[in-house]
Amino acid sequence: MMLKNLMEVEEEHHVKPGGKPLSRSKTKNNFLKKRRAKKYFTCTQCGKSFTTKDGLDAHMRIHTGEKPFSCDQCGKAFICASNLKKHLRVHMKEKPHSCSVCGKSFSRLDSLHKHEKVHTGVREYMCFECEKTFITASDLKVHQRIHTGEKPYKCSHCDKRFSYSSSLKRHERIHTGEKPHTCDQCGKSFAFKSDLKLHMRIHTGEKPFKCDKCGKDFSRSSSLKRHMRVHTGEKPFSCDQCGKTFILASHLKKHLTVHTKEKPHSCSVCGKSFSRRQTLHRHQKIHTGVREYMCFECEKTFISADKLKQHQRIHTGEKPYKCSHCDKRFSQSSHLKTHERIHSREKPHTCDQCGKSFSVKSDLKQHMKIHTVKKPHHHSLRSQ
Repeated sequence: MMLKNLMEVEEEHHVKPGGKPLSRSKTKNNFLKKRRAKKYFTCTQCGKSFTTKDGLDAHMRIHTGEKPFSCDQCGKAFICASNLKKHLRVHMKEKPHSCSVCGKSFSRLDSLHKHEKVHTGVREYMCFECEKTFITASDLKVHQRIHTGEKPYKCSHCDKRFSYSSSLKRHERIHTGEKPHTCDQCGKSFAFKSDLKLHMRIHTGEKPFKCDKCGKDFSRSSSLKRHMRVHTGEKPFSCDQCGKTFILASHLKKHLTVHTKEKPHSCSVCGKSFSRRQTLHRHQKIHTGVREYMCFECEKTFISADKLKQHQRIHTGEKPYKCSHCDKRFSQSSHLKTHERIHSREKPHTCDQCGKSFSVKSDLKQHMKIHTVKKPHHHSLRSQ
């Protein structure tokens, strides 16, 4: 930059007809003198320098998150007035710049030029760290932050920093509670577009993720991943009190109430207490006699949807629970659990009278009869 400016100064001082030429050293000294006379304003956050205070003030908004220029149409705020001006074209829907290859229109000329490189394949900006190429200088600049670790965008509500302005924008919605993405079916709003996209599958019924074991469909990849644990037997969530493992974190959370022995939910009819509210609601149906879930195959009724679902496997023959030690399958998770004790030789049910252990609770119950049965009193021959 300095060399370029020096050349420009030399051009200004080319010998004119009849004029006295200036020496190169004098020209250079004059240039440097003028350059030193200029005041430079330096950013205390990142070290970038500016020739004017206004330039520094505008730059500092990147770090502070201040956005003083607001759109009167939608309320969106911007760091610079020029960015607001560009944004206003969104509302005017004016797109005067068209691509000669595909006909796509743009509101800004620079956006068209950027787009045209998609057709030409020109990627003239290269990262010297990893040799990855980019269409624009701005894309390269954003990429280089991966290598430098630079995070110029600071949240105005907390101290968190980001490499991308879009990441900051999404993060700030946590503080503002802004939910700009609204479902046109039910009116529910979301902070992120991806969440709206997932939500829309409730209305469309779209379930693009299929289990290759049982054919069950899911609307989310995370739901399929959790479901696969039924087939693989994977139980990543472990109780630090007794070592018992679970497929889901929610199941572990429910289980922990066994150790705390906390039962805050009591039945108003019989006084029985439960650790979980949903268990209490299920129990209360015993008193009310409500069995609202009916099997359409045999018309048998059930207290809960879970019980109906389990029952329906009798008709469908579905056995979603596979043993992780052999190929045997089961219709209920409790049956799988009991079966796996054959392989693990686990015997969790212990007699408090003699210490003998059993793998199945019913076997312990049967065994306890040995201790509870009263032995008849035999009179000795001497007493006769």
